This record gives sequence, C-alpha cells and structure tokens, in this order.
Amino acid sequence: MQKIIAYPITVIYFIFFGLTLVVFHPIQWFCNNVFGYKAHKISVDFLQFFLLRCLNILGTRFTFNNPHQIDKGIPLILVTNHQSMYDIPPLIWYLRQHHVKFISKKELGKGIPSVSYNLRHGGSVLIDRKNALGSIKAIEEFAQRVEKNKWAAVIFPEGTRSRDGNPKPFKTKGLITMFNHMPSALVVPITINNSWKTLRYGKFPMGIGANIKYTVHKPIKLSEQSDHLKLISEIEKTITSHIVV
Repeated sequence: MQKIIAYPITVIYFIFFGLTLVVFHPIQWFCNNVFGYKAHKISVDFLQFFLLRCLNILGTRFTFNNPHQIDKGIPLILVTNHQSMYDIPPLIWYLRQHHVKFISKKELGKGIPSVSYNLRHGGSVLIDRKNALGSIKAIEEFAQRVEKNKWAAVIFPEGTRSRDGNPKPFKTKGLITMFNHMPSALVVPITINNSWKTLRYGKFPMGIGANIKYTVHKPIKLSEQSDHLKLISEIEKTITSHIVV
C-alpha cells in the first residue's frame, strides 16, 4: 500500500524538485558572476533549504545531532558513510557556516541544473574514477584549496553509495591524500542513517516517510595523529558502529 501511495506523491515531488533546480541555476550564475563567491554560496545554501522542503513532500524528515562545538575558520575533513544522493543537501544546509565542499565524479559536472554548476564553480572537485593518478592529483589540489580557505571537505570513503544501508569497506587512499595536504584540519566523523530508504524502490517511486538521521561524532585534531591508517580504522569503526539497518 505504501508503494502505491508513493507513486502520485513522487510525481508531485519531482515537479517541485525539478522546478527548484531550474529556478536556482540562473540565480547561482547571477550571484557568482556579478557578486562573487560569497553571494554564490548564499544562493547554494538556500537551494539546499528548498531541496529539503521538496523532500518533505515525501514525508522525509531530518534529524541532525551535533553535540560538539566546532569553531568556524578551521579547515574540516568530514568523513561519512554514503547511502544516497540525498545525503548531500542536509550536510550543506546544517553545516553551511563551514562552507561544505565535495569530491564528486566528473559525470556530475554537467547536465544537472544547479547541481552541476555548483560542483564546477563552488569550490568542489570533479574526479575521473578511471584515472587513478589524475584523481589523486586533483584531490591533492582540492585539499590544499580547502586548507587555505578554511572550508570543510566531505569525503565518502566507501567510494560509492550503499543501496541497503549496510556499509562498505572504507578505501584509504583518498583519505590519506586529504590528511597529508590538510595538516591543520579537524577530522569530523559523521554517521548517516536511513537515507537509502528514499530509494528503497529505485528511482521511481521514491520511498516515503524516511527519517534521515545524522550523528556528528567527536572531532579529531589531525595534527595530534601520527598513524593515519590507524586513524582511518578508528573513524570507520566509529561511523559504522552507529549505522542502524
């Protein structure tokens, strides 16, 4: 019965979702080209706000639990599990004061109104997964840019999303690259739960009534960590131990 109800609700959702992307695309362009980075960032933040409201049409709720005081003006490495594309808008919105940027596959850099423009012009990095050496070089430059500007870089160490919530093993190369080029960063582990339920039936219809939960764990000063592989192992345990499937 829930899946049947999901069909008409999904149609309504896609209408508002598509309109939001189309409307904010020229807004982003105008803000970026006329007023620069700060105005563009504000437009991207409000894009996320309206994307969250679109998800509310599906009955999707968001719980963002961050008991830690994370000061602004410090470069962050946000390490989190990955369950769906809908992981992303809440991260940008709830952590907007930290200027959240992403490592994304190059295919997302074109063809998607608003999303592709932000990935190309908002400070994130697009990598070619088929070109390992080129990807590492791009991540190095990205990490240096985030360190310099004191932004927050999100990395999904699983490499791809989990379709059923069960975490995949963390890959270490991207994280170590980030660690090596962001020595003053705070590493912030984050666990995401229930995002996969928005795609439980596939892309159509959308899953309805999901409560997407974010748990921000205690930040770690990278400068106080000497063994990066051990650190990654500890972060993985922290994140995955809080996943509820």
